[in-house]
Amino acid sequence: MDPLLNPFDYFTLPFGDWSESALDWIVDIGRAPLLAAKAPVQVFLNLIQGGLIAVPPLVGLIFIAAVGFFLSGWRLALIGLVCLCFIGLIGAWEAAMITLSIVLTSVVLCILVGLPLGILAARSDRFFRILRPVLDFMQTMPSFVYLVPVVMLFGIGDAPGVIVTCLFAITPLIRLTNLGIREVREDMVEAAYAFGASETRVLFGTQLPLARPTILAGLNQTVLLSLTMAVVASMISVGGLGRMVLEGIGRLDFGSATVGGLGIVMAAILVDRYTQALGAARSGRGSGGA
Repeated sequence: MDPLLNPFDYFTLPFGDWSESALDWIVDIGRAPLLAAKAPVQVFLNLIQGGLIAVPPLVGLIFIAAVGFFLSGWRLALIGLVCLCFIGLIGAWEAAMITLSIVLTSVVLCILVGLPLGILAARSDRFFRILRPVLDFMQTMPSFVYLVPVVMLFGIGDAPGVIVTCLFAITPLIRLTNLGIREVREDMVEAAYAFGASETRVLFGTQLPLARPTILAGLNQTVLLSLTMAVVASMISVGGLGRMVLEGIGRLDFGSATVGGLGIVMAAILVDRYTQALGAARSGRGSGGA
């Protein structure tokens, strides 16, 4: 074939080799400090996971119903009870608690990292221009691709699963935090400055409260993406419902895969409804206070 018609038969970039060389260099140079950084993640995960598993199922049911009733009334409490009861009845309680512990740990880390990055992006156009292509890259990258560098840098297990979950799920929180702050009306910000408020006071007293619905929408997406990635991360020896699905597929055990899949569905409904109710409750209190 004529080289002019199909030049890619004659010239390609060895991008795969470049990527592998870059990852090998990062592993050689930075694996020791990265493994040290994994230690607090492991400790925090063990604390949450141990607490959730140690709670008797009946106490967990009562607690989730009480939280649901406090947030939104008896309907949400009933949804929480039905989801957790179903998980327990199909024999997936402990696996669900492991998955929820991974999701909770990942969401906490996403908040600690993503919220400041979103605020900084909203307050600095230059920083946002630099950050935006990185977020585009992270958000469009297939979830399975994250597993290889994380395994090479952090190994396998639940803590690397938390790290890969954070990398996959943090993008919506950063984007919507930035968007929410930028959408705050300029006249309200100027009014706060006119009354002598400092930069910090304007941020925490005006911009963040008014941007709360958008930020909580980003948090809701982060929670659901964390649950999704916690299942994919079962491929690197992360426990929980995802492992049940993976083992069921590997053994062609339809029953085990179905139990894990239904447990994931119930857990997703639970965290989605409760996160949305949290946002609605916060917004209602804010408008009531005004």
